[in-house]
Amino acid sequence: MAPIDWILLAAYLLFTLVLGLWLARRNRSEDDYFVAGRSLNGWLAGASMAATTFSIDTPLYVAGLVGSRGLVGNWEWWSFGLAHVAMAVVFAPLWRRSGVLTDAAFTELRYGGPAAAWLRGIKAFLLALPVNCIGIGYAFLAMRKVVEALGIVRGEPAFAGLSDTVWLLVVVAALVLVYTVAGGLWAVVVTDGLQLLLALGGALAVAVVALQAVGGMDQLLEKLAAMDRPELLSLFPWEWGSEGPSWIEGSGISISMFSAYLALQWWSFRRSDGGGEFIQRMLATKDERQAQVAGWVFLVVNYLVRSWLWVVVALAALVLLPAQQDLELGYPALAVSLLPPVALGLVVVSLVAAFMSTVSTAVNWGASYLTHDLYQRFCRPQAGQKELLLVGQLTSVLLLLLGVVTALISDSIGTVFRLVIAIGTGPGVVLVLRWFWWRVNAPAELAAMLSGFLVGFSTSVVPVLRIDDYGIRLMVTTGLSALIWLGVLVATPPESPEVLERFVLQVNPPGPGWSRWRQRLGVEPFEGLDRLLRRFVLSTGLLFGGLLATGGFLLHQQRAGWICLAIAALCLQPLRRDWRQSVAAVGPHNG
Repeated sequence: MAPIDWILLAAYLLFTLVLGLWLARRNRSEDDYFVAGRSLNGWLAGASMAATTFSIDTPLYVAGLVGSRGLVGNWEWWSFGLAHVAMAVVFAPLWRRSGVLTDAAFTELRYGGPAAAWLRGIKAFLLALPVNCIGIGYAFLAMRKVVEALGIVRGEPAFAGLSDTVWLLVVVAALVLVYTVAGGLWAVVVTDGLQLLLALGGALAVAVVALQAVGGMDQLLEKLAAMDRPELLSLFPWEWGSEGPSWIEGSGISISMFSAYLALQWWSFRRSDGGGEFIQRMLATKDERQAQVAGWVFLVVNYLVRSWLWVVVALAALVLLPAQQDLELGYPALAVSLLPPVALGLVVVSLVAAFMSTVSTAVNWGASYLTHDLYQRFCRPQAGQKELLLVGQLTSVLLLLLGVVTALISDSIGTVFRLVIAIGTGPGVVLVLRWFWWRVNAPAELAAMLSGFLVGFSTSVVPVLRIDDYGIRLMVTTGLSALIWLGVLVATPPESPEVLERFVLQVNPPGPGWSRWRQRLGVEPFEGLDRLLRRFVLSTGLLFGGLLATGGFLLHQQRAGWICLAIAALCLQPLRRDWRQSVAAVGPHNG
């Protein structure tokens, strides 16, 4: 990096720090600190959600995925688009109507008694510490790999027995910590907007210079085709020959694995009805309509805008860097080799911005569990707002330190990603059912969460129990946890009528599973389950039609592009009519 690049990076870090400290003046209560006073518009909340998932690790993850498994490997994360569609069109208004501060606190709205308290506490602990710290460590691991690839540090001893890499991570962590601790969610969300623009601009710059270096898209496709790896340019893990379809074995994706992606992973994972930091953004919006807008902004940016920027760079890296050993480093390696000063500095700033967005969100989100769901709920129910703000700041420091430690004991971003999925698989179906069926109770959700965590961890890490096929591992985890939580559900009584009535009055959940309670209370449903399912199907067609149409045209697969574009267009018009109708229905019930 040239001196001008360092100046750009330093200027950005200073600006972020000043902005975070300036926004700190908005924080007067726990609501301000963790849900921005519930005053965000959908565009800003959705941009923040997109920035959170656009970390420094994601382009590296995609580069490693495409390099090892081809284009079809992206279904490992594309499949979560199904859950994210459900979040935007089904669950966003329900979460906003709940009015809770965290998804852990939601458990004591939906359930009651000691079991609900245990569930809330255990969920808050698991999500805030092991799960969240793995996520923070995941981002720091990518940061470590990028700064070493850029030559900023070399991993050599520097001071007090620690390497220069560790010291750099400490400095960056301190900067993130200051503006996150001081500014709370306000600082996180506002800086996310800027960080998203920088991250998208950096990704576009790397994609453009990579295509120029390889000779354009035509040359890139020719050279990739010459590698005799059909999975590199295939949108699905099969190809059509003279004898019909055949599975592409070179992708490393088995039939069971691909089936698990599409038919299991997205609804069995613990984020099936939203996901912690996404729920936090939806709870922070002004009303139900803005919560839905946030979901759609995230869908468009995450899947339709940036997917192919990462994919293009990953494919170009295979041609330009054929000897690259660590495929995940293809992205920063191209940036270093192809970009001139200033441009390189801006891309480095964009990567650091993406990293800071993810880490600041994870820290604030995790601190909300430790403060609201553990400290206030179980230790100091009478704590005042100043005390809660202080605890939130202290727990933010703790989470960041644990995340840095986690980053130093792992080497593969893809491996960490799959571990996060595995330990979160199992409870997803219960999380969905609790919105639509009154019989689901706290012991069943607790059993699903704990059994999924234990089975997923054991089959991923314990040598004797390890299942190498990712798809089979998810199936086993989902199946075993289902047997456990269904047994617990049958063996335990339902929630009390008082609890269920309170939930219906507050949230007005849809579907026939609540009809008897709505009749008892004289409550009319806002929308029927059939309409929600239709909206989900049409939205899924629109999202994936647009995603695959873009890929088809980009990769010169015209037939696939036109077919997918037609699917997206056919889904768009009825969705527009449905949106206008839903605005009229939801508007009077905002709150």
